[in-house]
Amino acid sequence: MIMLENRLFWMYKNSNCVWIFVIFLYHAMAMGQITHPKASPGSSIEQEVGLTKISVTYSRPAARGRKIFGGLVPYGRIWRVGANESTKITVDTDVAVLGNTLSKGTYALYAFPEEDRWQVAFHANTTHWGDGRKNYNVEEDVFRVMVQPQKIEEHQENFLIAFDSITHNTLNLDLLWEDTKITLPITVDTDAQMELEIAKQLKENPTAQTYYEAGRYLQEQRKDFKRALGYLDKALELEGDTYYFHRVKSLVQAELGDYKAAIASAKKSLRIATHLEKDEFVRMNEKNIKKWQLLVNAN
Repeated sequence: MIMLENRLFWMYKNSNCVWIFVIFLYHAMAMGQITHPKASPGSSIEQEVGLTKISVTYSRPAARGRKIFGGLVPYGRIWRVGANESTKITVDTDVAVLGNTLSKGTYALYAFPEEDRWQVAFHANTTHWGDGRKNYNVEEDVFRVMVQPQKIEEHQENFLIAFDSITHNTLNLDLLWEDTKITLPITVDTDAQMELEIAKQLKENPTAQTYYEAGRYLQEQRKDFKRALGYLDKALELEGDTYYFHRVKSLVQAELGDYKAAIASAKKSLRIATHLEKDEFVRMNEKNIKKWQLLVNAN
């Protein structure tokens, strides 16, 4: 009994030494681990579409001479759309994928490849490692879409996720590997967002640039040209002659069929652009003046 009490006393008295030894051993073991490159390195991409940002984080396995779909990635079974942990897609506004609403947030992306069609799932549970295996619950799918695989001529060695065909309102999310490409069209309601933004900025403290950007947006979207012209006139009233203000105004006037006024605005833009040595605007204005003059003469 005395020996046991002495031993306990020693351990209590020297507990700091014991903890120091444990911490030292832990760090020694950690330092002994080798950091090595991953066979499927991680990657991330981010893309703006209108006023929305979409980002994807994923890993990029290599083909290395292997048959991928129907081989390394079996048909009829869940695939994590990459390697390592599950692929994540984040949208900072509501978007639509083939007509299905994907609300603002982060989701896991999974696929169920077949030879002639794929199901792609947007999944609410982002905690699974890889495809989740037995823990994957179909009831946690936000939705699935059906898409057809396309064959590509150029070999894609590392699995690739990319954005393409980007407009103010749409873009494609492409999945490419080996000789296969999957395209997921995504749409955003940029018009509704922009109308709210225009109304907000014009209400708070509008500047000439505010009116110009509102007018330019409507011109680019080919809508409400009369309202666009009003915004551009206000921009010119507040800031005076500006070559790019006059340039966009000329395009709006041409859309309204007032080619004489469009030529007059283009000439103002041309004069200022020539003085400032803005060669691109000089060429664009000269081209349009020539085209619109032909239309005036034809009438």
